[in-house]
Amino acid sequence: MARELETIRYLRSTQAIRDRCGALFELCLQDQLSHFRCDLTQLDRVADYVIETIQAAYPDWQIPFHSRWRHFQAGGVDRLSDLHQKLSAYSPLERARIQFDLAITSVLLDAGAGTVWRYTEAETGKEFGRSEGLAVASYHLFLQGRFSSDPGYPLRADAIGLQQLSLKQLAQGFQVSDQNPLVGLEGRLKLMQQLGRVLASLPQLFGVENPRPGALVDYLMAQAQDAQLSAHQVFEAVLVGFSEIWPGRITIANVNLGDVWQHSALPSTDLGAQLVPFHKLSQWLTYSLLEPLQELGLTITELNRLTGLAEYRNGGLCVDLGLLQPKQAAVLQESHLPSSEVIVEWRALTVVLLDRIAAQIRQQRGQTALELPLAKILEGGTWAAGRRMAAERRSNGASPIQVRSDGTVF
Repeated sequence: MARELETIRYLRSTQAIRDRCGALFELCLQDQLSHFRCDLTQLDRVADYVIETIQAAYPDWQIPFHSRWRHFQAGGVDRLSDLHQKLSAYSPLERARIQFDLAITSVLLDAGAGTVWRYTEAETGKEFGRSEGLAVASYHLFLQGRFSSDPGYPLRADAIGLQQLSLKQLAQGFQVSDQNPLVGLEGRLKLMQQLGRVLASLPQLFGVENPRPGALVDYLMAQAQDAQLSAHQVFEAVLVGFSEIWPGRITIANVNLGDVWQHSALPSTDLGAQLVPFHKLSQWLTYSLLEPLQELGLTITELNRLTGLAEYRNGGLCVDLGLLQPKQAAVLQESHLPSSEVIVEWRALTVVLLDRIAAQIRQQRGQTALELPLAKILEGGTWAAGRRMAAERRSNGASPIQVRSDGTVF
């Protein structure tokens, strides 16, 4: 049992993400992977394209962290000022709890929306798709009190409210219809309802009476020392707190590992040796929780222990610019399950290449990892560059590789 617990602990670390992705990357450099090869001569080209993208959006290079909060500003609408005004009557601690409630529910609803779905914001008349549309839709769902069980306290998410959420309410909130389908709607509902059940099962993290995601603020504040908190401590709390919400994933000792997948090219020498962790949504969520904690006066340390995000914008950039090259036409022509080795390889190689792209950008800029952390390069950055390149290459802006998502991975 001790060996199993140690394996679980390891697979829940960002070190394991870099180790296992790095092992697949070394095999790729030796041309021993089935689906991809890597052309590192294209690294400069990718770094230059990312730098160009950053310069256009952030000419002063004052880049915020890659987080959900950026999406709430979609379309140039300053929704966060409106939110802060709504929260002005609350204590700083309660404001942070509310922001956690909002960010956590919104991130967990952020899996790929597909190329067709759009959301029209009633207040502005603006139309959004993909992550921005999901962000704006979930923002308004939250403000309407859809995740709260208390009509007198709408600005919260709680265990009862989430478990009572219906498919009809979620479909209405996301404006889903036969003409406006959203990928994985049922999967998103199950995720929200399971979130409610998980909150109720972990009172030490989420409170005793009608638990809420925002109670994680209190837990993390208690972990801080001298007003400092490691980003990896936030990540660990996210994994412990939310790992049980994910459906049908690999388990060890009945513990759901979450965004962890198998690849047969890794040597099967020990328990879990062929498993590759990514924890994409968990790290995206971690990045999104840091700003409310900073507003409480905490200094976030060890930011670069977190990894790049293994998702289709970052990975798509590497494929579109020739840094990653599929070995068979089927990689681009067919859609793939998240568990397929095509997708596991693509995601693993992306994680390693994001570190290399970041190092290349810092070298060109003459900046250190502390001055220009990965969290800013992702935002400025590789994610935006991946989207820009996808729009240049394909009329619908889709990823070069298609994933059959259930609404819980990407």
